[in-house]
Amino acid sequence: MKKISACVLTSALALLSTIAPAVAEGDVALGQKAFQRCSACHSTTDQKKAAPGLGGVVGRAAGSLEGVRYSAAMKASGLVWNEATLDRFLAAPREVVPATTMSVSVPKPEDRQNIIAYLKSLSQ
Repeated sequence: MKKISACVLTSALALLSTIAPAVAEGDVALGQKAFQRCSACHSTTDQKKAAPGLGGVVGRAAGSLEGVRYSAAMKASGLVWNEATLDRFLAAPREVVPATTMSVSVPKPEDRQNIIAYLKSLSQ
């Protein structure tokens, strides 16, 4: 058995720490319940309320729904909504897209994962 040098091991650990963690699977039913806090502004269809509808949001470019008034920052963000971008955005919207009009965050990781699972189910 070969010995691994401390330098190689340190380099490998450094590389692993830069890889984004995989987004855990959430629970659709719990996500539907957690989404209630979002439903004041968002629908689960493409119908807009105060904010864009989220039906089919997974895989969609941010700021791209017709007839929705997005902030300039959201239109220019270049984001595509997938599990990772939704998780980051829900955790801290204004850190991900400064000057976004969305001010509500979802601080609990398990709530975010459940909401994302629910949103994914709407796209299937």
